[in-house]
Amino acid sequence: MVDTAALVEDLRAEQEDLAALLRGSDPADWSRPTPAPGWSIADQVAHLAFFDGSALTAVTDPEGFAAVLEAALADPEGYVDSAAAPLAALPPGALLDRWVTASAALRAALLDAPAGTRVPWFGPPMSVPSKATARLMETWAHGQDVADALGVTRAATDRLRHVVHLALRTRSYSYLVRGLPEPGEEVRVELTGPGGDAWRMGPEGAGAVVRGDAEQFCLVLTRRRHPDDTGLEAEGPAAREWLEVGQTYAGGPGAGRRPGQFPQG
Repeated sequence: MVDTAALVEDLRAEQEDLAALLRGSDPADWSRPTPAPGWSIADQVAHLAFFDGSALTAVTDPEGFAAVLEAALADPEGYVDSAAAPLAALPPGALLDRWVTASAALRAALLDAPAGTRVPWFGPPMSVPSKATARLMETWAHGQDVADALGVTRAATDRLRHVVHLALRTRSYSYLVRGLPEPGEEVRVELTGPGGDAWRMGPEGAGAVVRGDAEQFCLVLTRRRHPDDTGLEAEGPAAREWLEVGQTYAGGPGAGRRPGQFPQG
């Protein structure tokens, strides 16, 4: 059984780590471009603030979230950028406060949600643990864009285990959003966690296996690194294909990162 309280605590830690990084930055740096084309640091934080707020609405007011979803469906290509644009125009301190407030309220709502709650979203409805996992993944992934823009290296944590689990669960979805046939072969991951322990997930005996560093795996499956810029090993065509097309988030795949954009040191 999933320990929702422990999962929300990991979400809190991930959000507070990024908030600390942002508080330590110069406000002038918020206009810096990030590796996501057209997105500044302010855009990244605005995205998190808007979608944490949207998730709060989805948990506490499903009927109100229906209006959010209707607006997104009316502009499927531009909604992600346009919805967060007013927040991105705020001064950095005010924007950070908006995100911190929204993220704290979301965590409280997730803890208060009745057992069995299904949370509506831009894709299929999600359980409360799945929603917490998705928000943790988004925080970590967009936090990576911020770190890359600032030229800093973040310490990897065991919270990445949640991102690995999510990558496995969203494998079929990655193909669906690209209009590709659902993969017929199962894939297993054999990764080394930040503390050196072995993370083994997926069916034993699978013919396709991804091996390597857990952080690098998460960077690839959130499309923050190209697989060629990592030491990940893919055994079998299905494993390599997954590294090429996999994504852990809802919506289109986007441009991802180019080979050689972040070469290994």
